[in-house]
Amino acid sequence: MHRTYSMRATRAPTASQIQNPPPPPSTTKSGRFFSRGGIGHALRRNAAGAFGPDLAKKLSQLVKMEKNVMRSLETVAKERMEVAQQLSIWGEACDEDVSDVTDKLGVLLYEIAELEDQYVDRYDQYRVTIKSIRNIEASVQPSRDRKQKITDQIAQLKYKEPNSPRIVVLEQELVRAEAESLVAEAQLSNITREKIKAAYTYQFDALREHCEKVAIIAGYGKHLLELIDDTPVTPGETRAAYDGYEASKAIIQDCEDSLTNWVAQNAAVSAKLSTRARTLSTRRRNNIKARSEGGHDLSGQDAPLNDQDSWVPAGQHKDEEYEDDEDEDEDDIDAPSHSILDSETGINGETRGRNQEPVIA
Repeated sequence: MHRTYSMRATRAPTASQIQNPPPPPSTTKSGRFFSRGGIGHALRRNAAGAFGPDLAKKLSQLVKMEKNVMRSLETVAKERMEVAQQLSIWGEACDEDVSDVTDKLGVLLYEIAELEDQYVDRYDQYRVTIKSIRNIEASVQPSRDRKQKITDQIAQLKYKEPNSPRIVVLEQELVRAEAESLVAEAQLSNITREKIKAAYTYQFDALREHCEKVAIIAGYGKHLLELIDDTPVTPGETRAAYDGYEASKAIIQDCEDSLTNWVAQNAAVSAKLSTRARTLSTRRRNNIKARSEGGHDLSGQDAPLNDQDSWVPAGQHKDEEYEDDEDEDEDDIDAPSHSILDSETGINGETRGRNQEPVIA
């Protein structure tokens, strides 16, 4: 009658989720061919970047390596859930205090597993944002290739036919190609900086929340351990009756309240800069601000190009250029518009909870 199968009966949004709505489920959680690591990880890592534009190959490999990380995290979460359930099953046959505490510890471990599962969803925000940089890199490659091709043609004609009228035409084309390439490179530079800051903001915010909540659970877990009477007994001696059921429930309730009310502003751990680091960082920010206030007007530099031969938007690249994306539904390079950055909300409707898999005595 004292068994506990879930930390809370309902999954009401926490204060953190209200403040920062959770993303959709990770794209790595479905459509997989290899379920756990091993060959699947090796294939993704080694095949990534083998195809497609040269400019995007290195980032393609990073995206695939991050997919391996996410699938490993998902595996850890699932196995931790199984461990939590098995701990509760084992504890049922023990003395009352051990039975109650191990059951409640299983609840806390299961909650950690669910936090890890939620962390995977938020980690995917980071990975999808990095993918958007890869798509932009791929769209810049044709511009570079066209400029290089014209340059090679001019050099070849100057060597073979120095007086060819074709040289003048090619030089004019080269001027246009260089101008278009400047626009493309400026777009790549601007978007890369914007997306890299957004991507790692997603990752660090998710990591901070995950670690803080795991630390909270660990603290309450140690309080639970204090309910076990580890005083040695002599053979034949009977231990006092266990009277900690209400205490263990209260500890679980306190843990739930702490997790529900946690918000980033109340984080216990903060990164404090030294005086030197703070001074140098402030100087850097002031320099950036001064340059932006006194710089040139770049509002029109991101206008779309009309010459499709030299600049191809990322959404028009064919899938076969990225054969390392073996799961089209989760790594669709043709759809950068579906980036997590374009969606401010998206509640994960997946029902979680230990009450989904009741423990059988």
